[in-house]
Amino acid sequence: MTYSIFAAVLLGAAWALAKVEAHVDIALTACHTNGTDPEDEKQLDGDEMFYVDFKNKEIIFTLPEFADKSTATTWLAQAQATYQLCINDVKVAAQSGKYPPEEIDPPQSTIYSMEDIELGKSNTLICFVNNFYPPPVKVKWTKNDVEVKDGVTRSRYYPNTDFTFQHFSTLSIIPEEGDVYSCSVEHKGLQGPLTRIWGRPSDDPLHPDYAPSRLPHRPVKAKGMERYNRSKGRRSVDDRGDPF
Repeated sequence: MTYSIFAAVLLGAAWALAKVEAHVDIALTACHTNGTDPEDEKQLDGDEMFYVDFKNKEIIFTLPEFADKSTATTWLAQAQATYQLCINDVKVAAQSGKYPPEEIDPPQSTIYSMEDIELGKSNTLICFVNNFYPPPVKVKWTKNDVEVKDGVTRSRYYPNTDFTFQHFSTLSIIPEEGDVYSCSVEHKGLQGPLTRIWGRPSDDPLHPDYAPSRLPHRPVKAKGMERYNRSKGRRSVDDRGDPF
């Protein structure tokens, strides 16, 4: 049986300017015994400042170039030490608790395009998966009922403030009339794959659920696009939406 554990520090600070503004600083370390890569990141008011790439042993900054990076010079060594402590703690906690059942939260998902769709023009579909615990999730793409692997990318796992996770996968496309795409998500909390469909059937008008500009949950697009833009070194203008 595998277990996962988080070690998180949430620090709040408030001071008086023209009015009182409260800020939340989050330092989070997550380790897993199920083979999932560890997580270590720093957030301020919900915005990720940087995270640790354990495989390459480096700090990855996700703030704009003008951000002050001096505060993270010792973070890598600290993160590596905290990770070892986390692994030891999860084993002790599981044993002392007589290996209790693991809490499981099934994912939610949505699919949308990065840009407004033009037939024959390159675009990117984003499958945004949220509110699940624990990692991992598996994401599979299809085009016209045939599995697609070329042009697929996957993000790392981003922690939410309630200690669930979010994750996205992208697919590069050149849409043609009648194309139908899907992303299917598998997770231990689901009884079967969670599948979302995106497409433009040739004999039907564009369905409102498929239209990026008409998505019923626009904040999902904003948050997912923020994560996607950051992974590509860009910053979204509208990045304050809540994921689901």
